Amino acid sequence: MNRALPAVRLRVPTDEDAVAWHRVFDHPEVMEFYGGRSAGLSVYEELTARQRRHDAERGFCLWTVLDDTGRVIGFTGAQPWPQDWGPRGEIEIGWRLGREHWGRGYVTAAARLTLERVREAGVPGVVAMVDSGNTRSIAVTRRLGMNLAEVFTTPVSQREAHCYRLAL
Repeated sequence: MNRALPAVRLRVPTDEDAVAWHRVFDHPEVMEFYGGRSAGLSVYEELTARQRRHDAERGFCLWTVLDDTGRVIGFTGAQPWPQDWGPRGEIEIGWRLGREHWGRGYVTAAARLTLERVREAGVPGVVAMVDSGNTRSIAVTRRLGMNLAEVFTTPVSQREAHCYRLAL
């Protein structure tokens, strides 16, 4: 049985969102596939600033996800693939939610909004790079209609990463 997805709102990240992201992502399970530990506040300050630039230049970014009460619960959006390996030159969609918000459909709802927005911005297709062990994110790619296209070995951790694709 399909359940209705929750209401979410996406906004361009603010300076204050760096603090909110730092707080909501400060959980070992959230960071399991991102080095296993929380990033410092300065990482999120730089990330939110970069996302504001992406939005101004491209019309899309990693947006802050707000629940129906206006509370920051994570981010979902799109940005150019930032690494020198993998799907270079392509637009990657991605998501990260605070642990207490998992399993409620927030990522799928926000990722569907992301797909609409990047399509409107003229992006012909997107990729999602997902650690092969991240079954929750793999399930999201399937709900979005994405297909496994390539498998990479990450240069630093030597972990298997799946590249999912979707034509828009």
